[in-house]
Amino acid sequence: MSNVAAQESLDDFRLRARAWLAENLPRRSQSGLARTARFLDEESRLARHRVLQRTLFDAGFAGLCFPIEYGGQGLSVEYQRVFTEESLPYEMPSAFNVPTLGILAATLLDFGSEAQKLRHLPAILRGDEYWIQFLSEPSGGSDLAGALTTAVLDGDEWVVNGSKVWSTRAHLCDYALCLVRTNWDVPKHRGLSVLIMKIHQPGIEIHQTEMLNGSREFCQEYFTDVRIPYENLVGEVDEGWTVATRWMYHERSAVGGASPYVSGVGGDGAHGPNAAMLELAAHLDQLDDPRVRDRIAQGYLEGVIHDQLIDRVNAAMRDGKLPDSAATMLRLYKGLIAADYASSAFQVAGPGAVAWRSGEDAVGDFGVGFLMRQVSQIGGGTVEMARNVIAERLLGLPRELSTDRDRPFREVRTNR
Repeated sequence: MSNVAAQESLDDFRLRARAWLAENLPRRSQSGLARTARFLDEESRLARHRVLQRTLFDAGFAGLCFPIEYGGQGLSVEYQRVFTEESLPYEMPSAFNVPTLGILAATLLDFGSEAQKLRHLPAILRGDEYWIQFLSEPSGGSDLAGALTTAVLDGDEWVVNGSKVWSTRAHLCDYALCLVRTNWDVPKHRGLSVLIMKIHQPGIEIHQTEMLNGSREFCQEYFTDVRIPYENLVGEVDEGWTVATRWMYHERSAVGGASPYVSGVGGDGAHGPNAAMLELAAHLDQLDDPRVRDRIAQGYLEGVIHDQLIDRVNAAMRDGKLPDSAATMLRLYKGLIAADYASSAFQVAGPGAVAWRSGEDAVGDFGVGFLMRQVSQIGGGTVEMARNVIAERLLGLPRELSTDRDRPFREVRTNR
């Protein structure tokens, strides 16, 4: 596809993608009410998405914006947008979007060695490797630079000890990018490194945490003398914060719905749930209720604003009028409207979302979605942290007071 598509107009590409999708991918459920909050069989879902990802790859529709030399198609983001638009009626491998493609593969593209990129990026695009990020720690909260997980060099291997948490589907993943501390005698931001970690190996113990919706996708990992080859270092030793800064840019961009590396919608941070609320209202015969119509209209307008915000922020960053940290505005807005949508849908659903007879009751899923609404304001960095970034890096307001700045991290009190 690459050599052909490079000469192909957007209109011709759209027609070709439309025909291929209709012939090769299964259509989504016609019901917008289907499973809005619950994926109880994550293993089966991921296995299915691996097959779908390989199907896209074999046809030349995977990694449209990734370079050709790493298994992608080397196309501009406009082609990815067209493909996403055409793919909306079809089941897509959305499990790969965040964090594997939109965050981690993107970070590898920026900071990985040539050997790392050649080894892992084609495998990711084929669906052979599924990645997770090991960032948050039990004692760290949103303070990523306060990482206590340690990597010590022993010959030509790193020996890692510590723990990470809130790692979605880590038990099903193949690799992780892991932020570790490699130097305790410098201020915390200057003593970090990033390693590629193979997950299923000696010394790694994974515990799953059950959430309100019954899912057990959140994990905590315990590392005991985990040995990692030296060449799995991403970037430079003790320069992990430089990598992490770009890593966070990709996370905010992906969660905000603006990453050029994700494909399709669902699990990728992009908006688009308003159709489900519209069908819910029709299912409950509430389309004539002016309050319900107002909520549906508000959801639609928030989606339009989101699209326009993505275009404006991306254009400003591309032209150098705004720094990369402006992607935080997209993450903040997305978190706010997603929580607002969950609350609105819950009110439209009414009593059926408060108590229901069966776990298969689709209206009841909107109740579960309401209980889980804060996830959109926490996952991918909290909205509070987003506001801090906007205040300090975009508006130029003073930094919050920090007692550990410029102090060797060894001297910083962390916990008992």
